[in-house]
Amino acid sequence: MPKMKTHRGAAKRFKKTGNGKLKRSHAYTSHLFASKTPKRKRQLRKAALVSKGDHKRIKQLLTYVK
Repeated sequence: MPKMKTHRGAAKRFKKTGNGKLKRSHAYTSHLFASKTPKRKRQLRKAALVSKGDHKRIKQLLTYVK
């Protein structure tokens, strides 16, 4: 059986933390900033963790990511 490949799109979007959780960036951060409040823009800059429901699915895409 051949080796599994890491999903490259997912590898660019998610990183593993030291405890094995998955870190992600927020959506809605590329344009149309005039309508967003400064507080909202500031909070969108910070990373977030992948939700429990999505964790298993994304972990399968990131087979070899340390």
